[in-house]
Amino acid sequence: MPAVISMFRGVNLGPHRRIKMDALRGVYEGLKFQNVQTYVQSGNVVFHTKEADLVRLAKRIGAAFEKEFGFSSEVLLRTATEMQSAIARNPFTGRGGIEPNRLLVVFLGADPGDDARQKVRALKTDTEELFIDGREIYIYYRNGMARPKLNMAHVEKAVKTAWTGRNWNSVTKLLEMAQALD
Repeated sequence: MPAVISMFRGVNLGPHRRIKMDALRGVYEGLKFQNVQTYVQSGNVVFHTKEADLVRLAKRIGAAFEKEFGFSSEVLLRTATEMQSAIARNPFTGRGGIEPNRLLVVFLGADPGDDARQKVRALKTDTEELFIDGREIYIYYRNGMARPKLNMAHVEKAVKTAWTGRNWNSVTKLLEMAQALD
């Protein structure tokens, strides 16, 4: 059984769409997944499953999530191998002065296609640096994420697919957890 990493978009960011991680873990256990572990409060779950079709798996998890919590949230899945590939493709690797808490990896629900990649590359980023590769976008917020110049609504409009972001520390920790399960 391969380890799978799931990430929900937009949970526990403010007063709405609040969930408890033990309840989220219970949803996954109710779906008969094995070795279910959560990480921080933003809807990250690492687990084992026999299901190989990640699209069907995401729909199943999304439906169970909505039934349990009363609202829907996109769920994006990556295998440990896919997460390892995303980490290996980090365009900032080896460059000095990169702070991991200022590096965001945006995980896309589907390949956006070449036209969308061109639109993303053309976005005005000011002080941020943005790279898109496959189903990931890497954004470095030189001045921090608190007041970014890059408008994520423009990114979303360009890619036309579900997405969620995690800082570099979370990305590497999720891979570490998945590899520990394998």
